[in-house]
Amino acid sequence: MSLEDAPEPEPGLGEVLIEVAFAGCNWADTQVRSGIYPHPYDFPVIPGMEVSGIVLGLGAGVDNLAVGDRVTALSNMGGYAEKCVAEATLVTKLPDTVGLDVGAAFPVQALTAFHMLYTVYNLKKDDVVLVHAAGGGVGLLVIQMVVNAGARVIGTVGTEGKGKMALHYGAERVVNLKQEDFVTVVNQITQGRGVDLVIDSLGAETLDRSFDAVKVLGHVINIGEAQGKPFGNIRDRVLPTSSSFTRFSISHVMPNALLWQRGMDFVLQALAENWLEIPIVQSIPMDKVRDMHRQIEGRQVAGKLLLEIAGER
Repeated sequence: MSLEDAPEPEPGLGEVLIEVAFAGCNWADTQVRSGIYPHPYDFPVIPGMEVSGIVLGLGAGVDNLAVGDRVTALSNMGGYAEKCVAEATLVTKLPDTVGLDVGAAFPVQALTAFHMLYTVYNLKKDDVVLVHAAGGGVGLLVIQMVVNAGARVIGTVGTEGKGKMALHYGAERVVNLKQEDFVTVVNQITQGRGVDLVIDSLGAETLDRSFDAVKVLGHVINIGEAQGKPFGNIRDRVLPTSSSFTRFSISHVMPNALLWQRGMDFVLQALAENWLEIPIVQSIPMDKVRDMHRQIEGRQVAGKLLLEIAGER
């Protein structure tokens, strides 16, 4: 990646022009940069799909926002810039109590967590949920939502530091994948029953073995392949327990304005009630963006990294 001047974007029909305060960094951004994102972009491309900032301009047909509004938004990439455009349906005015840093830190990960738990699955009190990569950005938010619903979390991590974070946010038990077998631990805790739900962002062997940890008629949701692509045996793995499998992407929620707003309302209410915390690790200047991606790809981050552009107002 390189820092360069680019033409200023203009808002089209139904779009909003935003002066970017912060941009969130996600695993998807590293995939876009590497050219391996499931929905490829033509190069050159400006990464960044979640931003916060100030509305600078409105395209035709946008009547729910005003110039000067403080907003959080999802864009079709382009967020690592001083200005970007986003579809108005994916731009939400922020309450005064929510900082612009938080506004850039939650849309992708918090709404991914919400829709996995309440759209793909129907989280219930006393459910037991196995969360892989529990110390990552999505994992820490999943933990908080599960615990708030009166359900239980078993988390897996790769480092002691991430394990401490997962426990801090409410995980009942954390398994270090380098030291313990998570299937054995799950069977001990559930007395051989298995968990109701698995949330996996690792793929490969971890996803494959997760089918040994899920209960009869349970559900496994995969959202990433940090360890590698899923093995080609999903059908064989769901048959023994009549479990179900979903490969979830927040991109399939984004076109549905009502579904998107449902998740946004939930998260903003949770922030207002102070039971949901967005764990921001660091805000990084634009000229250090390469370092930010290295941290993400090295799986060194327990929480959220932000790219600071205009900053807080």
